[in-house]
Order: sequence, then C-alpha cells, then structure tokens
Amino acid sequence: MAEYQAPLRDMRFVLNEVFEANKLWASLAGTRDTVDPETAEAILEEAGKITASLIAPLSRNGDEEGCSWHSAGVKTPKGYKEAYKTFIEGGWCGLSGNANYEGMGMPKMLAAQFEEMLYSSDISFGLYICLTSGACLAIDAHASEELKQKYLPKMYSGEWSGAMDLTEPHSGTDLGMIRTKAVENGDGSYSITGTKIFITGGEQDLSENIIHLVLAKLPGAPAGSRGISLFLVPRNCVDENNVVGENNKVTCGSIEHKMGIKASATCVMNYDGAQGWLVGEVNKGLAAMFTMMNYERLSVGVQGFAAAERSYQNAVEYAKDRIQGRSPAGVVAPSKEADPIIVHPDVRRMLMTMRAYTEGSRAFSTYVASYLDRAKFSDNAEEKAQADAMVALLTPIAKAYMTDRALDSCVAGQQVFGGHGFIREWGQEQLVRDTRITQIYEGTNGIQALDLMGRKIVANNGKLYELFVKEVSDFIEANSDNSAIKPYLESLAATIERLSDVTESVIKAAASDPHAIGAASVDYLELFGLTCYAYVWARMAKVAAEKVAGDSSGFYDAKIKTAKFFFNRLLPKTVSLSESIKSGSADMMSLDEACF
Repeated sequence: MAEYQAPLRDMRFVLNEVFEANKLWASLAGTRDTVDPETAEAILEEAGKITASLIAPLSRNGDEEGCSWHSAGVKTPKGYKEAYKTFIEGGWCGLSGNANYEGMGMPKMLAAQFEEMLYSSDISFGLYICLTSGACLAIDAHASEELKQKYLPKMYSGEWSGAMDLTEPHSGTDLGMIRTKAVENGDGSYSITGTKIFITGGEQDLSENIIHLVLAKLPGAPAGSRGISLFLVPRNCVDENNVVGENNKVTCGSIEHKMGIKASATCVMNYDGAQGWLVGEVNKGLAAMFTMMNYERLSVGVQGFAAAERSYQNAVEYAKDRIQGRSPAGVVAPSKEADPIIVHPDVRRMLMTMRAYTEGSRAFSTYVASYLDRAKFSDNAEEKAQADAMVALLTPIAKAYMTDRALDSCVAGQQVFGGHGFIREWGQEQLVRDTRITQIYEGTNGIQALDLMGRKIVANNGKLYELFVKEVSDFIEANSDNSAIKPYLESLAATIERLSDVTESVIKAAASDPHAIGAASVDYLELFGLTCYAYVWARMAKVAAEKVAGDSSGFYDAKIKTAKFFFNRLLPKTVSLSESIKSGSADMMSLDEACF
C-alpha cells in the first residue's frame, strides 16, 4: 500500500487560485486579522507532515485491533493515546476554534483541507478530533458565557473532547420521539436520564474528560421536535477550578461491533441522573444542534472523499507497478514479460473516474466552506443572509453526493487491485468498509435527498435554487468570450437548463402527488450534485487554461484533461437522471405491499 502523501499542490490550487481564499478572508471582518497567506501555507505544510508521519501509520493496526470495552470504559488501539498526546500538543484541536476562548480562529476553507488530511490518514482518529470541533461550535454559538469560559479552552486544547448524543434505540431520524428526560435541579442545572446509541467517541481513553451534548425533553415539553432541549453533560464532574473529579453518572454500556472505523468507539451511553446545563433556549435544542450540523455534514462529505483520495493514491501506485497483459496500442515495457496495467483502458477509466470525482469533491467542499466562512465571519447582513441560504441549499449535496461518489471511488480503487483488493494487507478493502458509514451517519443520504428536495426546493418554491442558478449563470455570462473553456460552458449551461426543467417539474407534481418529493429526491440530489461539480470543474478549467502555457510541471495540463474526462464521460449521466425523475412516482408506488 502506498504511503499517504497530502495532496498539497491541489489544495493550494483550489484555495488560492480557484476560490482566491486569501482575498475572501481579507474582505471578511472576522478573518482579515486572523489569517494571512503565510499562516495558511504554514498550516497546510505542517498538517501534511503530521498526518502522514504520525497518524497514517495508525490506520492499519487501528482496524486490526479496534476498540475494546471494559467496565471502566473504552480502550483505543495501541499507539492512539501517544499519537493523540503529540497531536494536541501541536494545538491542532483548536484550529477553527474561537480565538476569544484560546482557539486559533482559522476559517472553514482552511480547516476543510486539514480535515481531509486527517481523514485520509485515518478516519477513526480523525473522528475523535472533528466531533470535538463540532461540539465546540454549538457551545460557542448557544451556550452561556459561563459555560463557554469553563469548557471551550479545555476542548480547544484537546485535554477534553466532545461528543454529540442524539439517537436513541427507538428513535433515529425522527428525533421528536426521544425519551431522554431532563428535570430542573433548582440550582441552574438539570438532571439528565436516558440512553443514547451510536455515539461516536462517547467513551475513550484519549482525553481527560468528555463533554456530551445531549438532546432531552423537559416535563410538559411540546410534542415532537418542538419540545427538544440541548444540554451540556460532562462525563466527569468539573469543579469551580476546572479540576476533573468523579464520574457524573455517565457510563458507556457497550460499544458497537462495526464493519468499519473500528478504532472509533461507537457507544451506547447511559445517563442516570447526570448533571447537565442548558445550551441555548428551552425547547430550541434542535436548532442549537443544527449549528454544528452544517459543519459536521460537510465534514462527513470531506471524510468520504478523503478516503477516496487515499484509495486513489494506492491504486495509482499499484497500477504503475503491477504488470499484466500488453497495451492494445503495442508493447510499452519490452524488457518485461508484460506491461503495467495502467496501459489498459478499463484501468484508466477507473482511475480517471476516481480522480475526477475526488478533485471535484475537494473543489466543491472548498466552495461550500467559502459560504460557511461568509456566514460566520462577514459583518455585512446581506452577505451573511445569502451565505446562510447557500449553505442550507448545498449542505445536503455536500454530505450525500460526496460520500456516494467516495464509496464508488473506493470500490473502484479496490477493483484496480483485482484479487489483491479483496485482501486485508493491501488496505483497499478497509477504505471501502470505513467509507460505507459516511452514507449513513449525520443523516442518511436518503434523508439528505429528502431535505434537499422537500425543504430546500419545494417548500420555498425554488427560491434557494434560484440563488445557485444566478451564480452559475453569471459565471457563464462573464466568461462567454473565453474560447478556451467554451465547450465546458456550453455543457454547463445545458446541464443547468436540464436541472431547472426538472426542478420546475417536481415542484408542480408535488402540488397534487404526495409521493412526488420522495420519488424524485435521490435522483434529484445526484443530478444537482453533478451540476455542482460541472460548475466547479468549469472554474478549475478556467484557471488551468490561463496558466497551462507557462507550466512545465504538467499540473495544469492534467487538470484540463481531467476536466474533459468529467464533462465528456461523467456529466452525460444528467440526461438519464432527468428522464428518471420526470417519470414520476407511479411505477415506484403502484406495486401492492402484499406483493413484496
């Protein structure tokens, strides 16, 4: 298996050349004094080194050994505690944390590149870090000043970690059904009682304390999701001097035995009258939790294509080394008894598909992160409002489309290895197993599709969609005289027209057909995802075309050739997806239930 190397050249390309991050950060009130080109470059360089040298070597053993449960808690695999200690000493846990509470205050566009490196090196290790970052976001946005002062510095330092506790045995996506209860103690705190399942990092032996964000209901709360409140519940009690004491009646009942991410503890958590504190307003817990959800869902999308990047690196190295058969165009390696398999068109098809989707995902995730940065750091009300709207529209696509294509890419990488791809020692089958979860947690991809089609498109009659169409249309119009990218712009324009036609069709159908949204949603998200990738690939092709003439490294030429592959071989899928969506719900719903 190839040793992981962070794709820093491509990260710099999307950050600095395509989306001009430094110009954006200089324009935002919350980042102009925090990050500059030199700082960003130093962070990328050091992140590349620490993920490749410290974390990537843990992945194989972490998968082999996994986590183990015992009555005193959860033990992580050999090497994790030592690596975690080294990692937090570098200050990495607070990279995007609020500088007022000892975080570094870095923007999401930069943090997304860091998360990619973290997840490429070892998804399981990365989850412990990124769940803490997500919990910090919710605390920073909604908790009282007292709670922020008490908990955020320790969480940003990595001394304490974070976990989010939503799901219960009987309640998955429908959180309105939760039974965990909260009762006022009369001193500003609450007593929390209930059981949560599938809690990533709910228990581990890496950090001194674990700060749980727990959804629960107060007595007499409104039914359904309108009655959910959010509580901060530390695993261990913390006194007024921030000294960690005895257990806070928070215990791990067991851990799940999973097909992948085995070094990440997925826990059943029991709260037996644990002391907690309200985060945000009573009965507004779901809204508070969703502050971190947009970031976490983008993070899961990044997690997916990060694994695909690792699979691609492995597959390329193998395809260049493994000899089998001869090139259809004639012998390539006459001194060997066969040619490297990279000469064969089908192997090229798999590698180019992986490359096009992975590079497209990196660009798209950076694009979405740019709107998260505008929404968080801008002092312009109109810019913030538009950014919030774009984040709402694009988040389900970022989570679902990137992870769907990531699993496809990991499977393709496994296939390049042939029989060896099925063997544990080569590492490809682990990436397939690890990546599979990304389509499930943080809201399954089917739920993401329903959210996009129902809440983000039909519910507002396409108003959010119009923001995206205007941006793409403006890009096409602004570059209409650019002959170097004319073919891409023509394909992009046709794709936008196709997506707009389908959008209008589903909105109209939903007025009379209760199944229209659900029947269209998954195909619609894929169609929208392909359109988004066409947009970012057109932007990448524009930059590459401007710089290819003076480039001796071949980087920009490779970018143009990958863009051509995407537009000619992958984007045409939008035609069949469009026809499928417009066929409606009748064929899907007509078969009687008894016939299944």
